[in-house]
Amino acid sequence: MIRVEGLKKQYGKMEALKGISFEINEESIFGFVGPNGAGKTTALKILATLMVPTEGRAFIDGIDVLKDPKKVRRLIGYMPDFFGVYDRLKVTEYLDFYGSCYRIPAAARRGIISDLLELVDLSHKADDYVDSLSRGMKQRLCLARCLVHDPKVLILDEPASGLDPRARVEMRELLRELKKMGKTIIISSHILPELAELCAEVGIIEAGELAAVGSVDFITSQLSQDKLIQVKVQSGTGEASRVLREHPGVAAVNETADGVLQVSFSGDTTAQQELLRTLVLAGIPVLSFAETGNNLENLFMRITKGVVQ
Repeated sequence: MIRVEGLKKQYGKMEALKGISFEINEESIFGFVGPNGAGKTTALKILATLMVPTEGRAFIDGIDVLKDPKKVRRLIGYMPDFFGVYDRLKVTEYLDFYGSCYRIPAAARRGIISDLLELVDLSHKADDYVDSLSRGMKQRLCLARCLVHDPKVLILDEPASGLDPRARVEMRELLRELKKMGKTIIISSHILPELAELCAEVGIIEAGELAAVGSVDFITSQLSQDKLIQVKVQSGTGEASRVLREHPGVAAVNETADGVLQVSFSGDTTAQQELLRTLVLAGIPVLSFAETGNNLENLFMRITKGVVQ
């Protein structure tokens, strides 16, 4: 459904994108993960026909984004990271305005708006003014706006940004429902664990380059051969870190904000037991020592520049 080939975008001497390539299957959710300034928004704007790349090509449903942007715009619903709403309009008026922009007949718009408000759970707010809505409701309203012309593809830039935990769960469930309805979705976010649950595949972008593309399990197997061990000590994390780093099987040690040591370790179960024994013999008061799974957030920290060596 979406194919990107060697996209580059240069602003003077700065390269925002350095030749990224990836494909997204029809009726799937693809997660675009990366720190601020990595190039996510630039790539999404190119797909949304709002920006022209310096080099490369992009296709949506076989249509060249550069050669036929008008056709592409009929296929996509784009939600930017910073979006505008018309505060003095009522919810139904807001959607009716965008429906008219797509030249949907007035009689048809009434039914479409009713269906969309039910989908995003805003039917009870139909006659409220937009500026009276909570942030989560405004996010859902903007998603409804993207759907007013029934696009095949949704391009969503940080749709859960600034939402409270309940609103994020509601947004995630809504995106799952849209996938069931046959939509292809590309979504960028910093909420990494939620992307792991939501997306069939992810692309991790760093400084304009794709560091990894594939399912979370695939990226785990390809890029994270080491096991991740969490060690909690009663006191002396600095000394524990020093002892761990001196062990030949330890690749990296990272201390979290709550004082847990995350250890990248290449050894098997027997080697792990020996590592624990080394800590105990060094007089380190170990409270817990356990292997943990490599989730998307851990992979993100390893693949980008987040690992403390």
